[in-house]
Amino acid sequence: MRIAIVGAGAMGSVYAGLLGDAGNEVLAIDPWEEHVVAIREHGLRVEGASGDRIVRVGATSDPADVGDVDLAVIATKAMHVRAAAESARALLGPETVVLPIQNGLGSPEVVAELLGDERVVIGIAGGFGASIVEPGHVHHHGMELIRLGEPKGPVSPRVERIAEVWQAAGFSVRTEDDVERLVWEKLICNVCFSGTCTVLERTIGEVLDDADAWSVASACAREAYEVAVASGIALGFDDPVRHAAAFGERIREARPSMLLDRLAGKPSEIDAINGAIRSRATALGLAAPVNATITALVRAGEPRA
Repeated sequence: MRIAIVGAGAMGSVYAGLLGDAGNEVLAIDPWEEHVVAIREHGLRVEGASGDRIVRVGATSDPADVGDVDLAVIATKAMHVRAAAESARALLGPETVVLPIQNGLGSPEVVAELLGDERVVIGIAGGFGASIVEPGHVHHHGMELIRLGEPKGPVSPRVERIAEVWQAAGFSVRTEDDVERLVWEKLICNVCFSGTCTVLERTIGEVLDDADAWSVASACAREAYEVAVASGIALGFDDPVRHAAAFGERIREARPSMLLDRLAGKPSEIDAINGAIRSRATALGLAAPVNATITALVRAGEPRA
């Protein structure tokens, strides 16, 4: 399969490396020129839970260099999805499928608005704990699960075909009929750890082990669960704190991408994660004071334009 990874950051580089190592023609697209040059000259090194390998994949900062692909994976942060989807127009052929994989809420809707509902398949990634070590080199602490589904309706033949490609690359993959439930089950975990780890500048394990930090993180998860239930989401569990803690225990040494953005002096995805809970709660007539406070604290620590 000819695959473009739009946004070859930490997670995008893991996708590019493993899919390329499995024999697919992979093109990594990212504006970070130093990263692109390193991949071109030395290959893309992926190490961590999947092993340690150097993979030769294509790399460019200009989607116009790539041409039509079978699958365009949008792997940017949530706040960059609109720009990534616009740039992905250059990748589209008659049968191209677009697969956004982001944390938080709203990204598939943005992609569908710009590129067409009929092209979009939704992905949810969990338990990777990925980070960039240096240009051309990515590390991931875990490799839990990639879940795929149609935005509406049951699993389709195209979803099954995409799942087979990812499974052949070593990913654990599950196809699902109710993708909205999957989005919220992942979101509750993100909401639990992302903002709290960022404010405290701690790993997931350090938040789990500190009673005060965990009281804040677990309250974020509970508020998110209440919003999901009020939104009519049929979650697969009834204890959000246990659900989030089990997720965190599998990647204790990881630092959420939001924290990595803070340490790098970059803006974060807070509005699509903890901020989305606050906004959705308000629309439902509920309160989410802990998520609202975490959102404000993360924003206060970000660079001002």
